Amino acid sequence: MKEEEAAMSEARVWIEKTVIPTYGTGEAEKAPIFLDKRVYQGSSGKVYPYPTVESISDEKTDKEYTAVYLENEYLKVMVLPQLGGRIQRAYDKTNGYDFVYYNKVIKPALVGLTGPWISGGIEFNWPQHHRPTTFLPVDFETAQGEDGSCSVLCHDVDQMYGTKCITKITLYPGKAYIEITGQLYNRTSLPQTFLWWANPAVPVNDDTQSIFPPDVHAVMDHGKRDVSRFPIATGVYYKKDYSEGVDISRYKNIPVPTSYMAEKSKYDFVGGYDYGKEAGILHVADHHISPGKKQWTWGNGDFGRAWDRNLTDEDGPYVELMTGVYTDNQPDFTWLKPFEEKTFRQYFMPYKAVGQVKNATVDAAVNLSYDGEEAAVIVYASGVHERARVVLQAAGRTVLEEEVRLSPTDVYRGKVSLPGQREEDLQVSVYGEGRCLVAYRPEPAGIPRMPEPAKAVKAPEEIHTCEELYLAGQHIEQYRHATYLPDPYYLEGLKRDPGDIRINNAYGQLLMRRGSFRQGEKYFRRALERLVERNPNPYNSESYYLLGLSLWYQDRKDEAYDAFYKAAWSNEQQEMSYYYLAAIDAGRGSFAQALAHVERALVKNAHNVKARGLRAYLMRKLGRRQEALRWVQENLLLDPFDFLSGNEQVLLNQGEEGRREELNRRMRNFPENYLMTARDYGEMGAYEEAEAVLCECRAEHPLLYYYRAYYLERMQDGAVEKGMSEDIFSLLRQGEECAPDYCFPNKLEDIPVLRFAIGRGCMAKAGYY
Repeated sequence: MKEEEAAMSEARVWIEKTVIPTYGTGEAEKAPIFLDKRVYQGSSGKVYPYPTVESISDEKTDKEYTAVYLENEYLKVMVLPQLGGRIQRAYDKTNGYDFVYYNKVIKPALVGLTGPWISGGIEFNWPQHHRPTTFLPVDFETAQGEDGSCSVLCHDVDQMYGTKCITKITLYPGKAYIEITGQLYNRTSLPQTFLWWANPAVPVNDDTQSIFPPDVHAVMDHGKRDVSRFPIATGVYYKKDYSEGVDISRYKNIPVPTSYMAEKSKYDFVGGYDYGKEAGILHVADHHISPGKKQWTWGNGDFGRAWDRNLTDEDGPYVELMTGVYTDNQPDFTWLKPFEEKTFRQYFMPYKAVGQVKNATVDAAVNLSYDGEEAAVIVYASGVHERARVVLQAAGRTVLEEEVRLSPTDVYRGKVSLPGQREEDLQVSVYGEGRCLVAYRPEPAGIPRMPEPAKAVKAPEEIHTCEELYLAGQHIEQYRHATYLPDPYYLEGLKRDPGDIRINNAYGQLLMRRGSFRQGEKYFRRALERLVERNPNPYNSESYYLLGLSLWYQDRKDEAYDAFYKAAWSNEQQEMSYYYLAAIDAGRGSFAQALAHVERALVKNAHNVKARGLRAYLMRKLGRRQEALRWVQENLLLDPFDFLSGNEQVLLNQGEEGRREELNRRMRNFPENYLMTARDYGEMGAYEEAEAVLCECRAEHPLLYYYRAYYLERMQDGAVEKGMSEDIFSLLRQGEECAPDYCFPNKLEDIPVLRFAIGRGCMAKAGYY
C-alpha cells in the first residue's frame, strides 16, 4: 500500500460508459398532475411542473449509463449524472469495503416525490426530500485541480421554485475522504425555501450500529411530533413498546419502519459501523450549519425485508444515515433570499477499527473507552501523518504519550491502567504536523431533560395577536405545509388590522407568487401608507421593493424604476433593487447607467450570478471586449453552469470554433436551460440575444416557439403598424402545432408570453397552457 501511496501523486477523474442491470419505469404522465393537498415526507407533495411516473417494470435489462469516476490511492467513487448526480458507489481500496451501500442493480420503487426512487449510494436531497430530480438527469462537468484534486460538478435548477444547486464532489491526493461542496443560489426575485439532506445508505446486519455523538440523548421523528431517549429507548416510539430499555442505535433491535433525528449536538460527526468487518462510514461537517443527524430504516422485520426485496436483488438491507445542512429535521426548511447564495462543505470518509467514535474531524477519528480500571484509545486518520502524537491525560496529568504513524492503513491502539479515575477527567488529543487533528473529553455524567414534541399551529381565530398570525402564516409557507394554507392567517390579521405592514407584505407576496400582480400591488401600497405616514424614509424599504416587483411584472417599468430607487435607500434591499434598476436601464439602451447600477448590486453580493451575467452583457454592449472576456472567465470559474455568461463568451469570441458546440453540450438540449437563459436576457431587454439562444435548442417544445415570437415582437416594436409579421405568426403556429406533452408552464415570466400568444390569434393550446 505504501508503494501505491507514493506512486499516485494526484487524483484522477474520467467519464466512462457503464452497464448496470436496470428495472425500467413506465412513461411519465403527459398531462399535468396537481397534488395540492398531498403530504410527502411531512411537507407538500406538489410536483407540478414535473411529470410523474406511476408504474415500474418487473423486467430487468442491461442499461448503459454515463458514469463519472473519481479515484485516488485510497478511494474509488462512481457518480451517475443521469440519476440526479448521486454517488452510486464509494469504495475503500485499502480493505475492499464499500463504505456506502452499493446496490448493484437499479431497481426503483414508487416512493419518490415524482415516482421512481432507488436505494443505495449517496443521494443529495434538495430543495426538499426526496429531491424532485432524484431519477432525472442533471448537468455535469469534470475538473482537475492544480493541487492534484479531481472533481465532478452536478448542476440542477429546481423547476418548482427556481432555486439552483451545484454539487461539487472532490477527491484529493493522499486523503481518504470525499469532499462535497454545496453551492445553493436563489435566482428568483422572491424569497424561497429549501432544505439539504445528503442521504448516504449504509449496509446493515446484526453487527452494525449507527454512531451518533456522545451528547445525543434524545431523538425526534419527522416534524418533531414524537420524542425518544437515545440510544436506550424506554417508551413507545413509532408504535413500538421499548419500555424494557432497547438500544435503538442497533439495526437488529428495530423491528418496524423508524426514523429518528438528533435533537441537538455540539459535535461535527455522525456515522455507522460494522463490528464484524471493523469498518464504517463517517460524515463530518460544521455542526453550526450542519446540525442534521438522522437514521431511517425500513425495520428488521418482515415488512423491512419485503422492502429490501423491492429495492434490490441481492444486496440486502440498509439504513439511511442522513446529514442535514441548514436543517435539523424533516421538514425543516430555511430561507434563501432573492439572489442569495449559501455554500457549505461536507465530508464522507471510511474508517476502520475505531468502533464507537467519540469525536471525529476530517483528519481523524478517535474512540476513548474506560471501564473503571483501564483506558483504551483507538485512532484512525484520513491522511498520512508520519510522526503523529497521541496524548492521554487524566485530571491534567499525562498518562500516555506516543509518537506513531497514522494513515488510512495505520490505526493506533493503546491502553493504560487507570484504576479509580473519574471518566470525565480524561482527555485524549491527537497531533500531527504541529496541530491538533482530533480531541475528546467525555461528557459530564447525567442525562438532560427530554424535549417536548412540537405542537400543531392553532386555528386563526384562536391566535391572539397579529404578530402571531403573521408568524403562523409564514411558518406554513416556510414549511411548505401540505394541508394548511397561509391565507386564513394573513386575512384574519388584516381583518383585525388592515394596515399591518408585515401581513400586507406577506399576503401581497403570496398573491404575486400566484401571478396576481395587480392584486398584490394593492397590499404593498396599503403597507406603504402606514410605513411612510410619519417617516417618508423608512427603516426598512421592503414594501417599496415588492411594489417595484409587482409593477415590473405588469410591464409598468417607469413606475417600477421609481419604486426600486426608493427601495435602494435601505441597505437590505439594495442588491435586488440595483439589479432591477440596471435591467430597466439596459432595456432603455442606457448601458453606462446600467453598468453603474449593476456594480452597486455586486458590491452587496459579489456572487450574484444574475448580476454578474448582466455586467458581462453590458461590457460587451459598451465595447469593452477584453474586460468583458476576463469577467466572463471569472464568472465561469464561479459557476460553470452560468449559461448566460457562457453565451456571452461565445459572442465575444465570434468565429472561434467549438465554443458554441461546447456550450450546447453543457446545456444538453434541455429546453428549460435555454428558456432560463433567454428569460435572463429578456429581463435586460436583450431580445435579440434571447431569441438567438432559443434557436440553439433542437427540442420540439411549445414554449420555445412562443417565447421566440414574443421576443421578435418586442424587437419589432413599432416597426409593424398593423397585424403581425409573418415570422411571428409562423412561430406562434409552430408552438400550437407542437405536441402538448410535458409542456407545464409555471414561471411568472410565462404569463405575459402566453397572454401575448393568446391575443395574437386562435391559439387554443396557449390558452390551455
